Amino acid sequence: MSFRPDTTAALDRIARDRQRKHRVPGLYAGVLRGGEIAWGLGVGAADVDDLDTAPGPDDQFLIASNSKTFTAVLVLQLRDEGRLALDDPLDKHLPSVTHPGVTIRSLLSHVSGMQREPVGDVWDTLVNPDRDELLDGFNEAARVDTPHHVFHYSNLAFAVLGELVAQLDGRTWEQSLRARLLDPLGMRRTSVGFDGRHVHGYFVPPYNDVPISEPVPQFNAMAPCGGLASTAEDLARWSAFVADPPAEVLAPDTLEEMLQPQILTDTVRWGGSIGLGFMVLRSGERLYAGHTGGMPGHISGLFTERATGTGALALMNSSAAPDPAAFAMELADTASDREPAPEPAWRPGTAVPPALVGVLGLWFSEGRPFVFSVREGVLEARADGAPDWQPPAVFERVGEDVYRTVSGRERGELLQLTRDAPAQDGRVTRMRWATYPVTREPLAFGQ
Repeated sequence: MSFRPDTTAALDRIARDRQRKHRVPGLYAGVLRGGEIAWGLGVGAADVDDLDTAPGPDDQFLIASNSKTFTAVLVLQLRDEGRLALDDPLDKHLPSVTHPGVTIRSLLSHVSGMQREPVGDVWDTLVNPDRDELLDGFNEAARVDTPHHVFHYSNLAFAVLGELVAQLDGRTWEQSLRARLLDPLGMRRTSVGFDGRHVHGYFVPPYNDVPISEPVPQFNAMAPCGGLASTAEDLARWSAFVADPPAEVLAPDTLEEMLQPQILTDTVRWGGSIGLGFMVLRSGERLYAGHTGGMPGHISGLFTERATGTGALALMNSSAAPDPAAFAMELADTASDREPAPEPAWRPGTAVPPALVGVLGLWFSEGRPFVFSVREGVLEARADGAPDWQPPAVFERVGEDVYRTVSGRERGELLQLTRDAPAQDGRVTRMRWATYPVTREPLAFGQ
């Protein structure tokens, strides 16, 4: 697809303004839909020795901590295979770990309390620990916060999660990544460190305009937290995966679980949270899932609005660059405001299950009206007058006249139907939802 000229001009303006205002030697920005770049623009230079060649959609940037989303998906794949539980202590699977009570869930959501970086002066040397040194260093590392008390970002935590993947999968983290995610999703230009055509990273000093070339770190065992390089074209495929994962790679329900907020990252305005490896950020009424990344000379952001499948990325070859999350979300917001993604056509259902015929219509619980309806054979309930953005409660049958709420209001709770005697007409006369009475007329408790 392609956007109208006025939309393209607006997106071009945003990218050019960011590059000029923040003195970024080169950037590539894109709006993504359906696994493709719907709009993309390279601005500036991929290499300052050639100022006339801008970064392109197949040029690699270091995507840094965007790597964490890949590691998190690998962990959840192993969970779905029954090889771990999220609330397992880490030492159940890595016996050499001596920190007690560090759970896999807490590492994924940055609430383990573990220190941010591996032990040593890694940001001075840019040489990271190998696999043996990583676990030894993890045991030496400080637990700087009480677990689950506050959000405390930890690269060390995700490096150890990469080692967990390697140990349970019987191969290196990189081999697991390629076999489980990159190859199935067709991400041929994503690698640990650079492999092929790539942009060069720079630092632009604040008081002059002469970029300084930045070195590339030795990632070693820290690659699972920040060692990947990728391209805009590959990241468009990853955005499509986040929007709607193919079930043969990851169960859609699992991806939904990964985006449930575990803790707020923004406790002032409540604009951001962290799920299981993914940032979930708000922009107006829209929610975006993704991550940011920063390495010497490379800043990146990739965020996707799952409801519409619209994503956006900002890849920049400067250590001092604009907020990549705000940049990406402004691009996506602009595209969606001007040219919303087409919504699927309404499709008629085929039949109403006979057991649900008597459930349809208006009911009351705690004095409030609820509308029960069937969509494509599935029972739903919505508070009468609820806003359009609020999803309904959805039920699945678990027994005769017993249904489980699988999403929405009262998720996990039972809906139980009471009928007249069969000798009469078997009509549904009353229901109980999460034990609360549900009746055809508004009644006080005890009636």
